Amino acid sequence: MSLRLRLLLAAGVIALVALVAADLATYSALHSFLFNRIDQQLQDASHIPARGPIPGGGGPEDHGPGGPGAGFYTQLRDSTGDVTFSDGGVYTSGGHTAVPKLPTRITGLHSSGRGDEQVRYLTVPASTSGVSNFRVRVSSMPDGGQRIVALGLGDVTGTLHRLFFIELAVTGAALVAAGVLGWWLVYVGLRPLRTIEDTAEAIAAGDLDRRVPGDTARTEVGRLARVLNTMLTRIQDAFAQRDATEARLRRFVADASHELRTPVAAVSAYAELFERGAKERPEDLARVMAGIRTETGRMGHLVDDLLLLARLDQGRPLEREPVELVAVAAQAVDAAQAVGDEWPVRLVAGEPVEVVGDESRLRQVVDNLLANVRAHTPPGTDTVVRIGRDGERASLTVTDTGPGMTEEQASRVFERFYRAEVSRSRQYGGTGLGLSIVAAIVAAHDGTVTLTTEPGAGASFTIRLPVAHTDQASDPTAA
Repeated sequence: MSLRLRLLLAAGVIALVALVAADLATYSALHSFLFNRIDQQLQDASHIPARGPIPGGGGPEDHGPGGPGAGFYTQLRDSTGDVTFSDGGVYTSGGHTAVPKLPTRITGLHSSGRGDEQVRYLTVPASTSGVSNFRVRVSSMPDGGQRIVALGLGDVTGTLHRLFFIELAVTGAALVAAGVLGWWLVYVGLRPLRTIEDTAEAIAAGDLDRRVPGDTARTEVGRLARVLNTMLTRIQDAFAQRDATEARLRRFVADASHELRTPVAAVSAYAELFERGAKERPEDLARVMAGIRTETGRMGHLVDDLLLLARLDQGRPLEREPVELVAVAAQAVDAAQAVGDEWPVRLVAGEPVEVVGDESRLRQVVDNLLANVRAHTPPGTDTVVRIGRDGERASLTVTDTGPGMTEEQASRVFERFYRAEVSRSRQYGGTGLGLSIVAAIVAAHDGTVTLTTEPGAGASFTIRLPVAHTDQASDPTAA
């Protein structure tokens, strides 16, 4: 069953219950009013002398208080219940004269509040079929007898019947009108849901930029639209991240294949040269063996870097022990001077700074940064390694006076296999994994690495790591 039909049925049931309740209340109120008025007329007629005119009487021809044509019927009974006076028939309807069909003995009278008089009101049928009932008032007389006054209920019954049919017609018309109006209101009220449905279909078809309108309305549908738009934005971001991840993975696989293809091809060429007779010529044999060692070393270094990045991506824990950062930087500076003395490097440190981490990996971070200077700056470029502390963070900054980088290069410098040289020439360095390894190791130590550079102004890499507290320094196993 559709939501529209359920809403219409619910509205119809509520309207029907309300209308029936109103009809019952109206019918009961009118019924009570009419019967109270009849009872008042009976009370007034009961206190008129039995042989005199009564309200609504027919004049001199009346026989007692309810003579023929008067509408009232009067009967007197003595203390034994015998009838001492009775109208001959006073109620005329459709040409029929009828009298009320009274019980032989009438009991159950109660005080009327008028002296010692006791009364009882009751409704009895007519003695003639097809005639409406009578309303009867029975009152006690001082001699112990009873006075009975009755009045036909033809007008009352007719009025109530007319009210019943009027209410039935009005209720039916009101239900039809409520159904039509309810259908229109439901149609208008569910229009935003149809818009949501259309938007969902468009999104399912691939239009991820679509959003549900009406999310600023302060209604239930407006709140639903806001929630859905928030969800759609997050889904779109997730798809974008997935696409970016897949693109990086494809680029990573392509770059890794490219990097491995060259040394593999070189080893294959050396092997072919060896098979063509180089093994018989000592000078060629030495060149072939040296080339194979160089290329296999390059492949081994690349594989080691890839394995390290894979372990870091998997979140494998590194060693956690106190590391004196100044000592690590000093060792890296000495090694850099020994490897490439054409790039002067000096260390600036005001005080010892201790962090908790993996000493070999932190040394690799400094080595890679200094190797990056040698790979991408001309000889003679000065480099300064500064160690400091800023509150709860230790800082290690490697600043060079080289040519610097553009904004686009700086935004991608930590990507894997990225090299600023479009030619990807080996003349300018290694595989393009050095700085990505730096970023991964620093992130594994809960640190951050940033780059400040611009063309012609050199480059400055700043690493910030949490400093070691006293309890961490004393407990090598602290994480």
